[in-house]
Amino acid sequence: MTSQSGWSRRRISIVLYPLCAGAMAVNVFFASLITSWLGMPVLGTAASIAIGAMIAVPATYVFAGHIRRLMDT
Repeated sequence: MTSQSGWSRRRISIVLYPLCAGAMAVNVFFASLITSWLGMPVLGTAASIAIGAMIAVPATYVFAGHIRRLMDT
């Protein structure tokens, strides 16, 4: 049986989103550097940030669920 004391999954997501968005933007940029070996263009800063911000929404929610489960055990 688990307890639900502490922060909700949504609140954890909101707090972690800026960190996750930054991490995803860096990952997108480095992925574009790797794909440049295949002849694809390297993404600029704005494109990497925009794509990273979009990818971070579901990734942060999933990670917040993991953190919430760790808090419950």
